[in-house]
Amino acid sequence: MKGRRILLAEDEDGIALALDYLLSRAGYEVARVADGQTALAALEETPPDLVILDVMLPGKTGYEICQDIRGKRDLGALKILMMTARGGEVERRKGLALGADAFLAKPFATADLLAQIRALLGGEVDA
Repeated sequence: MKGRRILLAEDEDGIALALDYLLSRAGYEVARVADGQTALAALEETPPDLVILDVMLPGKTGYEICQDIRGKRDLGALKILMMTARGGEVERRKGLALGADAFLAKPFATADLLAQIRALLGGEVDA
């Protein structure tokens, strides 16, 4: 959906650049941060419609950020999509138990990512 804001919390530059390009091209407004502390500050400063959280972030993990988000009343409606290279069932269950709305294991197909975002935010994606 055009104009929706996404905060991308990803520390690997190659992945972040590719996702930024993909999401921007699909019509989303994307802001990127590379560590957990900066992610929390960005969420408080300008809350997005969706945050895409890598589990393994420096400073504060995606799990910790997810838990922090769910503990704040003003961010309660924020949609959270977690992703990790550790794609096991235990990681997925942990993320969902902490409040993530969806979970993707890396590597993933870009079509799967866009479908997850569309499901979370509603509307069509220009893929």
